[in-house]
Amino acid sequence: MLTLGRLVDQALERIRIQRARVELAEALQRHLLPPQLPQLPRIAIAARYTPSRDGLDVGGDWYDAFPMTNGSVGVTIGDVQGHDVEAIAFMGQARTSLRALAGATTDPGEILSGTNDLLISMSCGLFATCCFLTFDPVTGALAMSRAGHIPMVWATDTDTDTTTGSSGIVLDRGGPPLGILPGETYPVTRRRLTEPGSLVLVTDGVVEGPSCPLEKGLDEVVQLVRGGYDGDPDRLAGEVIKVADLTGHRDDAAVLVVRYAGIPSAG
Repeated sequence: MLTLGRLVDQALERIRIQRARVELAEALQRHLLPPQLPQLPRIAIAARYTPSRDGLDVGGDWYDAFPMTNGSVGVTIGDVQGHDVEAIAFMGQARTSLRALAGATTDPGEILSGTNDLLISMSCGLFATCCFLTFDPVTGALAMSRAGHIPMVWATDTDTDTTTGSSGIVLDRGGPPLGILPGETYPVTRRRLTEPGSLVLVTDGVVEGPSCPLEKGLDEVVQLVRGGYDGDPDRLAGEVIKVADLTGHRDDAAVLVVRYAGIPSAG
């Protein structure tokens, strides 16, 4: 009986320590994610985040949006390898590095390249996927670069591109995840958006899981964005995050929606 009692005490102590670790990780995560997102003229931004289904795993998914020096808005989403306090700390370093470098250059490829080298210099031994884009609501200029991340989904009012229609997935050429090899370059995709529409960024916990391959998950998101791109971005983000329930995901999941009103008329 004494041996059984000691085993029970040890098990309860391990549970207590694990619970404290999870609570610490959750507190760090709440602190490191933006408390609010900017609402700018002709742009509305909304986000959703849901934790891992395994309550013991708290991951390093993040999202962020902020005004840039050239009048554009910078938008980013990312996912750190791992599910622990170290992953969340690395997430904070990545998000802070992106913001800092965005103050020195507005080119998404240069921002990702600089962030990659900065994270490697910290010798954390972790890596992160990331998508960073800039959008000018006055000119409609969009520039985007990816570091091993899920591609962006979009939808617009009218068919301005006869090859892709009014919604789709941006299958641009990206670079490797951040934090693996120094000196990497990240290609930039540039477009001009003239019609009202929505841009939707997700982490892999939304679109990929044991019961859902990536392509199927992305198709589900495309359908939702096509049907709700002209409505409330907060509502659309809430609908997109529900796709994670269909995938059987065990990872964290994050969604970021940018709803734009189209470029202003000349009159």
